[in-house]
Amino acid sequence: MRKYIITGLLVWLPLAITVWVLLWVLGIIDGVFTWLLSAVQTVLPVSAPWLKQLHQIPGLGVVVLVAALMLTGMFVANIFGQWWFRQWDRLLFKIPIVKSIYSSVKQVSDTLFSSSGNAFREAVLVPYPHPHSWTIAFVTGKPSGEVADQLGTLSGAAPDEHVSLYVPTTPNPTSGFLLMMPRAQLRPLGMSVDEALKYIISMGVVAPPPGDATLVLPNEPARN
Repeated sequence: MRKYIITGLLVWLPLAITVWVLLWVLGIIDGVFTWLLSAVQTVLPVSAPWLKQLHQIPGLGVVVLVAALMLTGMFVANIFGQWWFRQWDRLLFKIPIVKSIYSSVKQVSDTLFSSSGNAFREAVLVPYPHPHSWTIAFVTGKPSGEVADQLGTLSGAAPDEHVSLYVPTTPNPTSGFLLMMPRAQLRPLGMSVDEALKYIISMGVVAPPPGDATLVLPNEPARN
């Protein structure tokens, strides 16, 4: 009997958690949308009855968010929109406190979501936290500037031989550590980034399917 209960739990638990997360995200978006409608009602000189009806439509905030993102993307894709976007960037970069936050988030988002970037394109094994244990990490780029120069001085290797790594924690991969190591110490993996994330989140329970067992040599370029 215990075996059947555990089997049923394994069937329904992932679905229940997925539904709970989606409802949580939907609730946040609807909450922001409701706050915006309340702000609009406050600004309007005359109360609009149709605004109150919008509060009662579930999921409308998600539709509005997707539509706003799509319209923004279409606007910025043309020359006129790109010009306005550059002016917006210049304005935010002139505000003292906002400049630091905005520039940092912009650099990270451009790196992660850019189609030409290499962030999170390669899963590797790294010796962490000591040389006799290994964990999965993701290559996010190469150190630059003063950090690269200091790494070259400390290790005696060329600065361009080091890579920046993100080591996620289990079972929450959104938190982790930034490491900078020589590429020669890494062991590339044949699994995709999605498969590596599933392996990390499941704490090693969900293993990736067997694939090509041939490893890439440390100094060779990573496979796509």
